[in-house]
Amino acid sequence: MEIQRVRHNDVWQEAGTRSLRRNRAGFTLIELLVVIIIIGLLAALVGPKLFGRVGKGKQAAAQAQIELFGAALDNFRLDVGRYPTGDEGLKSLLVNPGGVENWDGPYLKKQEVPLDPWGHAYIYKSPGEHGDYDILSYGGDGVAGGDGENQDVVSWQGIKRTGAGERVE
Repeated sequence: MEIQRVRHNDVWQEAGTRSLRRNRAGFTLIELLVVIIIIGLLAALVGPKLFGRVGKGKQAAAQAQIELFGAALDNFRLDVGRYPTGDEGLKSLLVNPGGVENWDGPYLKKQEVPLDPWGHAYIYKSPGEHGDYDILSYGGDGVAGGDGENQDVVSWQGIKRTGAGERVE
């Protein structure tokens, strides 16, 4: 078998093989920079939207937990005839506060009162300013008031948002 050598673009090569000049693997530096810039732009556009959803998810989780507390408090009231006092607090849903007849708990499945999604204790007031009791979480910052993830989550109103992300009362 005879090998033919041909001249192509000033490079001698064997017939049927690729040119030595065109036999490069990989990407140029400019191509890599363009890809990195595109990935950076996508991350800059998508990242804040994802983090915003995490905050909304925590607020929804806090509202769901407050509603579960409400159901447990209603069961406590059915058994005992009243809601726990502010001094007895949410802990009375787990253990008999002492001297309470007809207590048939625990009224929560967990062994301790859960914290809000931000790691803070829920606040329980009885009698409440807005009903028989008030339960609230001060949100991400742990202080009253706030916007976005720092907005308070309360038992007397649900989380309803306008298109701008603000709570509707």
